[in-house]
Amino acid sequence: MSIDELLNQLETQPDQIDFASVITAIEVHYDYTPQAFSNGVNGSSVSNPAGTNEGSCKVFAFAQLHNLSEFQTLKLFGEHYRKVLATPDETDHANIRAFMRHGWEGIQFDAPALQAKAV
Repeated sequence: MSIDELLNQLETQPDQIDFASVITAIEVHYDYTPQAFSNGVNGSSVSNPAGTNEGSCKVFAFAQLHNLSEFQTLKLFGEHYRKVLATPDETDHANIRAFMRHGWEGIQFDAPALQAKAV
């Protein structure tokens, strides 16, 4: 899937997005360098050392590069976001739950995680 196709699906069929396809599209079009990142504010944050929660790292980095809204970013998590919506009292998917509470204000990367691959 091209990046344009992914972004089009995000606009036209956001509820049909699956996480694996998003990650595959990112990996095809970007070089990834694991980075530490935090997600949250005011002592209510999820700390992610480099090399952990790499799916979340890739999605947040991709969404930042493309200036996506918080809503669009959450939709990129596909079935994982839909599960969080269906189970608001559970504690799994901590990065999705933290982003739902704090949005872009809470995302801090140590360094860029993605760089577009040479064409």
